[in-house]
Amino acid sequence: MEHATIHTKMKALRCCVVIPTYNNHKTLPQVLVGVLQYTNDIVVVNDGSTDDTKNILANYPQIKTLHLATNRGKGNALKLGFKKAVSLGFDYAITLDSDGQHFPSDIPSFVNKLAGSKNKDMLLIGDRNMNESNVLARSRKGNRVSGYWVKAVTGLNLNDTQSGFRLYPIKKLDQLRFFRSTRKFEFEVEVIVKAHWAGVAVKNIPINILYDQAERVSHFRPFMDIARIVILITWFLLVKLFYILPRELYRKAKKKGIRRFFAEDLLGSSDTPKKKALSIALGVFIGLSPLWGFHTVIVIFLAILFRLNKVIAFAFSNISLPPFIPLVLFLSVQTGNLVLGEDTVFAMEQLQDFEMVRHLKSYIVGSITLSVSSALITGVISYILFSLFQPNKQLKRA
Repeated sequence: MEHATIHTKMKALRCCVVIPTYNNHKTLPQVLVGVLQYTNDIVVVNDGSTDDTKNILANYPQIKTLHLATNRGKGNALKLGFKKAVSLGFDYAITLDSDGQHFPSDIPSFVNKLAGSKNKDMLLIGDRNMNESNVLARSRKGNRVSGYWVKAVTGLNLNDTQSGFRLYPIKKLDQLRFFRSTRKFEFEVEVIVKAHWAGVAVKNIPINILYDQAERVSHFRPFMDIARIVILITWFLLVKLFYILPRELYRKAKKKGIRRFFAEDLLGSSDTPKKKALSIALGVFIGLSPLWGFHTVIVIFLAILFRLNKVIAFAFSNISLPPFIPLVLFLSVQTGNLVLGEDTVFAMEQLQDFEMVRHLKSYIVGSITLSVSSALITGVISYILFSLFQPNKQLKRA
C-alpha cells in the first residue's frame, strides 16, 4: 500500500530518481529493484564503467540510461543526470549511491517530507548518523572537514554534508551556475552552498546506512577529494566576504531604508552596549588602517573571532569608502607628520601624483595613530550613548 502511495506522490511532485554509477555491478541490480518498488521514473548515469554495468542496465528498458565513454566523476554524472531529468519535465530528483550503502526503503522519508512542507524549495540530505561504529573512519573524517567549512560559509549546522542520498530541487537548481571543474565529490558541497545562497532550505533527514566491505566499492579518495573540497570552500569564503555579506546588508538596508536599517540592525540589536561599542571601534580601526584591499576580510574575520557584531563592524569599516579615501590619506599623512615632528607641508593636490610616495613613512605612522585614536574615541562615545539609551528598553521588556 505504501509503495503505491509513494508512487502517486512522486508523480504529483514530478519527482524522479537519479543514480550515478561506476563499476558497482555487484550491488547495482539490488538498488534498481528496490527503487522500482516506488517509481519507474529513474535516470541512471553510467559513468564510464568497465565492468558489466552496461549489460545489467540493458535488462531494465523502463529506465532512462546515459552511458559515458570515460569516467569523469560523480559530480559530472549528477549534473548530466539532473539535466536529463529536467528535460523530461521533472522538478525534483532523489539521488542515491549504487554501491549498496543506501536503502531504497528510505525514499518515502524524502517524499513525505517534501509533500508535507509548505516551502517546496528544499534540499534534503540524508543523515547517516556518523557517530555509529560501523561508519568508516575516513568517512567520518571527510564529513567533519566538510561540515566545518560548510558551516563557516553558510552558517548551516548540518550533521551530514557528504551523504549521497538526497532530494534535490533540480528545476530550481537549473537556474544556478555551477563550476565546470567540480566533477567529483566536491560538487555535493558546491550545491549545498549555492542552493543556500539562492534561498533554498537545506536540511538533514535521518536515513539508514550499510557498509558492506565485501560488496561495496567506494571511489572516494580521502586526500585528493578532501583537498578539492577545501579549495572549493576557500573560494566560497572569499565570495562570502566580498559579495554575499555585502549583498545581504545592501538588500536589508534597501528593503528597510537606511534610517530603519540603522536603527533596527545596528542600534536596535540585542547586543550589550559594550559589544556594540567594541564592534564600532573594530570597524573604525580596520577602516582607517593601511590594509587597503583587505578591510572587509579582516574586519569580518576579527568580528567572528572575537564574537562581535559583524553587521556593525562591517558597516563602520566602510569609513574608507572611495569618496572618503583622499580625506583619509590626507589626515593620515598630516597625523604622521605631527607624530614624527616633521615640518613638511602636505597638500591634498599631492594625492594625484607620486608625491605620496615621499610621505610613505608619515602615512604609515599616521594611519596607525589615526586608526587607534579614532577607534578609542568612537568606542568610548558609542558605549556612553548606548548605555544611556539601552536601559530604558531593557526595563520595558522586564
